[in-house]
Amino acid sequence: MQPLRPDEPRQLGPYRLIAALGEGGMGRVLLGIAPDGRLVAVKQVHAQFAHDPGFRERFRREVATSRLVSGAYTAAVMDADPEAETPWLASVFVTGPSLKEAGPLPVDSLRHLATGLAAALLDIHRAGLIHRDLKPSNVLLTDDGPRVIDFGIARAVEDGQELTGTGAIIGSPAFMSPEQAGTAPVTPASDVFSFGALMVMAATGQGPFTGTTTAQTLYNVVHNQPDLSAVPPEIRRFVEPCLAKNPAHRPTPAQLLDFLGHVPPGTTPWPEHVHAQIRRQDAEVRTALSLPLPAWQPPPPKPRPAKKRRRWIWAVSAAVLAVALVAGTVTIYRVAQSAKAERDAPPPLSIQDALTPERLLRADPCKVLDSEYTPDERPVYTHRCKYTGTKGVEFDLVLGDALETTGIRTSPTVIDGQGVLLNDISGGCEAMVRLPTRPQSSVMIYNSSRDGDPCAIAETAMTEALKRLRDPVVDRQTWPGSLLPVDPCSVLDDATAQKIVGAAVKPAPQALRRCEWAAQDTLSISLDHGAPDTEGEEVDIGGIPVRRKETNSSGSKLCALAWVHVKPSAREGDNVRLTYYSATGGDACAKAEEAAKAVIPKLPKP
Repeated sequence: MQPLRPDEPRQLGPYRLIAALGEGGMGRVLLGIAPDGRLVAVKQVHAQFAHDPGFRERFRREVATSRLVSGAYTAAVMDADPEAETPWLASVFVTGPSLKEAGPLPVDSLRHLATGLAAALLDIHRAGLIHRDLKPSNVLLTDDGPRVIDFGIARAVEDGQELTGTGAIIGSPAFMSPEQAGTAPVTPASDVFSFGALMVMAATGQGPFTGTTTAQTLYNVVHNQPDLSAVPPEIRRFVEPCLAKNPAHRPTPAQLLDFLGHVPPGTTPWPEHVHAQIRRQDAEVRTALSLPLPAWQPPPPKPRPAKKRRRWIWAVSAAVLAVALVAGTVTIYRVAQSAKAERDAPPPLSIQDALTPERLLRADPCKVLDSEYTPDERPVYTHRCKYTGTKGVEFDLVLGDALETTGIRTSPTVIDGQGVLLNDISGGCEAMVRLPTRPQSSVMIYNSSRDGDPCAIAETAMTEALKRLRDPVVDRQTWPGSLLPVDPCSVLDDATAQKIVGAAVKPAPQALRRCEWAAQDTLSISLDHGAPDTEGEEVDIGGIPVRRKETNSSGSKLCALAWVHVKPSAREGDNVRLTYYSATGGDACAKAEEAAKAVIPKLPKP
């Protein structure tokens, strides 16, 4: 536990902050006090994620689902603000060292650990989540058993294509599953593989696949059998099947609990040195609480979108009638002009043309729902808009994001020939329609309310959205050289991508305005509108001032470049963000700059 830095806030939301607990790949963890006196662990997200709209979207949705997890062996999420300038998350604070700090454990403690971890995974999977980053630093040893932290939130970092605590994408190399290390779909069985690797480390002090480099460790995870020679036989019996390369051959958390049986009540779970660490942490917390606390300030209320004035049809009709009585000739002329304008207006698009990525890039999401839906007056994202419907029901409309397949089901509803998919595991409901030419992406409406039938309400809004998307009236106004109509997957040809990444790769859209080229290394390009990046050193690339920031972690490197392409207003501009991740520690910035030099000539001229 460390004192707060001078530049750190003393309050986030309603929580007063009193000390720093640690820092990871996603953010800095701070000790806070709730207004009712409870202690909380507040994770403040790193600024690099806050600038990524895709990360914010995933963070919001994963936080909502994570709140459904409430088991004896998890640290429950209490509060969060994904829309804050720097997003944060508050969870229940518990004292105890991480498994990483505990050292090898005896057999009795290993059985306590296995039972607690299996129960935690059962609760997490029941909520529709996959942890994806089960590693020693995400398991705390408390007086009455283990606690799993950061459940589900690792997904947000994955979709942001940033680094976790060990510097690897989507988890920690020594504890990730072969599916995560490769390209296969990730399922709850992936967490069971991580459970097995974690148990080996807890028994021996070393993971079963650890190599001399990150690349060697990943190769061992995918291709080599684990080294279990030092694992006690009674532990090896249930750990070995968890480490099967084929996910279908691994046991489920429920099967593990059946095998492990009941833990005798009243037994001390850990060796004495672990309980001594817990007592020391308790004393540190008491010391921190004895110091003068920062004054509590009520958090400012979140502004609600202004209500749109109703269109009083009877008043308009009366006005038209009055004009007709006074100046019939003028009225007839105007009606004729209106009819001509209607004849000359562009015809509505077919639903297939309306749902292409090229069309959605042009669409303003805050014009897609009308009449009974009031859009946010100052939307944060260019591909998403928040609406308030009747009786205060709130919707999020998202254009072109990657389709999340976990927990979805097919609705009997068909809208304009398009099938609807539903996901209601978070308590509200998401209604989604696949893009015909990009079925891994969708138009989505998220109804966060649990009142009535959330899915029926979301489907009604989706009917209105698909109708409006066919109308050219929803096209946004752009400016010369604007990046908003540009597909980020189109700014790099296959040959150039292969030369830079070092393998034959195809562009993979991650969101409407973000694309990546992934092999062993990963190149990601985002074209969007908003506040420019100000972090990193300024360098010149092709005569353009570019912000460059490099991050090194565990032998891997990440280089991020950002520059303003067009700046139509004083505060915001069309921004290019380009990142290159090297798993083997190559010169990531040289690769990123090579990609930038290839991309710049393909962007529209201002």
